[in-house]
Amino acid sequence: MGVKRALAPIGRFFGGVWWFLNGTRRVVFTLLFWLIVIGLIWAAMRGGKPLQDKTTLVLDIRGDVVEQFSGSPRDQAIAQIKGEARAQTRLRDILRALDAAAKDDHIVQVVLDLDQFGGATPAALHEIEAALTRFKASKKPVVAAGLAFDQRSYYLAAQATEVYVHPMGGVMIEGYGRYRNYYKDALDRVGISPNVLRVGTYKNAVEPYFANGPSPATMEADAYLYDELWARYQTGVETARKLPKGSIQRAIDELPERLKAVGGDPGKFVLAEKLVDGLKTEDEVEALLEKRGAKDEKRLRQIGLGAYVAQLPPKLPKPEGQVGVIVAEGEIVDGSAGPGKIGGESMSKLIRQAREDDKVKAVVLRVNSPGGSAFASELVRRELELTRAVGKPVVVSMGGVAASGGYWISMSADEVIADASTITGSIGVFGMLPTGEKLLDKLSIHTGGYTTTWLANGYDPRRPLDPRMAQVVQSSIEHIYADFTGKAAQARKKSPQQIDAVGQGRVWTGTQALERGLVDRTGLLADAIASAAKRAKLGDEPTVRYVEPDRSTFDRLLTSMGDAAAPSLRGMVMHALGGIPAVPAPLREAQVDITWLAEQAEAGPAGSKPPVRAIVHCLCTAP
Repeated sequence: MGVKRALAPIGRFFGGVWWFLNGTRRVVFTLLFWLIVIGLIWAAMRGGKPLQDKTTLVLDIRGDVVEQFSGSPRDQAIAQIKGEARAQTRLRDILRALDAAAKDDHIVQVVLDLDQFGGATPAALHEIEAALTRFKASKKPVVAAGLAFDQRSYYLAAQATEVYVHPMGGVMIEGYGRYRNYYKDALDRVGISPNVLRVGTYKNAVEPYFANGPSPATMEADAYLYDELWARYQTGVETARKLPKGSIQRAIDELPERLKAVGGDPGKFVLAEKLVDGLKTEDEVEALLEKRGAKDEKRLRQIGLGAYVAQLPPKLPKPEGQVGVIVAEGEIVDGSAGPGKIGGESMSKLIRQAREDDKVKAVVLRVNSPGGSAFASELVRRELELTRAVGKPVVVSMGGVAASGGYWISMSADEVIADASTITGSIGVFGMLPTGEKLLDKLSIHTGGYTTTWLANGYDPRRPLDPRMAQVVQSSIEHIYADFTGKAAQARKKSPQQIDAVGQGRVWTGTQALERGLVDRTGLLADAIASAAKRAKLGDEPTVRYVEPDRSTFDRLLTSMGDAAAPSLRGMVMHALGGIPAVPAPLREAQVDITWLAEQAEAGPAGSKPPVRAIVHCLCTAP
């Protein structure tokens, strides 16, 4: 009975608390999904209507904004309908739609529909902000209207030329920071020893497993990180809304008094604070839009994000070559992995594919990853190194997170460009060898046997960790940390000591990383593409192609209808049937954390065992 077997019921409990709520609805949603898919296929075969004049583009951003969908379009859509995944909207689709609409004479205005918006990293928000700015340069209005706005959706809404909220709605801006669950006492009570081995004062990713609260080093690093992110958020909103500097902080500090002054009405409060331009119901907003656009029968003449992207013509490749963009999003794992995770072998294959493709003259690696396996990270880094060796430029564009292993895979590049709010750094290594001998004692279960050497059973989750094994693993981790800092020093043209000083597992924002020489500059994905094109002499408007795994015929069919359409399926069904209750955040976090701990008792890279598994993971997400 190993640690995973012991911990699995705990992890399943947190998930199972909510599972029973989803039972019968799953069958209904699956059937509805296939009906919708058949309808979409039929509509695609019949062809869509040509775009008419005075059409309004509705940017109905549903769910989380991602670099790439998790799983295939088919699997992701089915998972959403079953309630097993949140809806997703691809960032590149939003950017492409806005840039195309700016030049499209049929599009008269853009509406930001953020009622189904799930969230986005600050880096993704900045990418959309820049696209909205480019669109507004066309002198077409952008209207943001919603029932209510949270902190992330409001950042986008603030970039609009007009912002309206429902009279009974409001704007919730809370600031940055979070509380984490800490499991030391809980694990002690059930008899689990996490046995954490690490290098780096600030490598606090695994702190919740051996402590009951954050360490002073964690509090110091978190304050430095979150204060920078919060200052940047306030500046972005206050500049867009033409508010005096410090307006948001003062409004939060004086919230009880200011809200009372308007009779406790959140709508009147945000109007008084000039966060919105007016309080309007949905029909009032539509009436306003109809005056500027046009009306088809009884409704506003409009087209949604997915439908608009689907009807855009593909860009014809130029003879001089292409910039190949490879998305590295999600946790880094050994072996192969589908979209939404970075498999050491599967990602290496994609990079080789780009390297061996004569049409691809330069590579942009778009990184949004908190890290994972050190072994898999090195496989990816080496492939990029080989790509540079054959003369193809490599530029890294850091998205929301490029920390720990996400930073490791970014080291073999001609240039590293981070968003100002990218979470990066976390140069550190740790290992975990959880054991459950005390749990077995509680269950009156005993273990014993014979081995020819101590190493043959040096790590057994049923027995106390052998001190010699702990020493071996610690030495291995220290070696990998030296390798990490050495490679980073070579890439950044610094000494290992200089990298160690800004390493130690500490995370930084993109701006802070630039100040410490960990990245070359801050900028957007478009800046990375432009840099790669310039290095490969491809001109100012290069052909950009996303290098992705081959898709099945059915997946290509879904894609042909617009990749943005597949994630919207669940949103359509949820809207009709009322949705599924969400798992409370503390339960969801506990389920993920406990399941992750249990997985550390499993095998690492092929042919290895857990004791040699080194982890370069920040266990962090972009705020």
